[in-house]
Amino acid sequence: MRKTDTYDLLMTADDKLLEACIKGDRKAIRSFYERYAPFLLAVCSRYTKSQPEAEDVLQEAFIKIFKNLPNFRKESRLEYWMKRITVNTALNQQRNKLYMFPMVDIDDVTIKTGDNYSLKDYHFDELLKMVQELPAGCQVIFNLYAIEGFNHREIAEMLGISEGTSKSQYARARALLMRKLDQENKINYGTL
Repeated sequence: MRKTDTYDLLMTADDKLLEACIKGDRKAIRSFYERYAPFLLAVCSRYTKSQPEAEDVLQEAFIKIFKNLPNFRKESRLEYWMKRITVNTALNQQRNKLYMFPMVDIDDVTIKTGDNYSLKDYHFDELLKMVQELPAGCQVIFNLYAIEGFNHREIAEMLGISEGTSKSQYARARALLMRKLDQENKINYGTL
């Protein structure tokens, strides 16, 4: 057995697809896009206000992904690497908008903690719509903290804000979402 035959046996289908994309194989690039676009579009949707805006972010993210595929060192899973690029692309687009709506520390945010909401009765699209309706700063910080898992210090560094601003915007996002859930529950149970 030749060395290249052994190498080919050790390569996974993903590795072969990745290599074909790096070589510029149009069929592989299309296959790669079709495989990962739904997952990454869901990520984009959490950071945007509409489907067309999410698709724009996705397009920009894929341009960056394909441009940087040769640099992918397989130190992490491909999906994580692409998700990180996609989140950063979405954040870059949102940064411009965030300066139009400056975030400030909010001292008097009250969060009702007595109500427990079950999210199992909500469809993903309903929850996504609620998140998309948040003010831009709250939406970005809610996604970074609650969904992506960054801490407030990391978020502050990413967005160039204070840690306190990150915490207060997250608290505001939670309060707004709780209010929306409360309104939905009243409508669903006829108490309005």
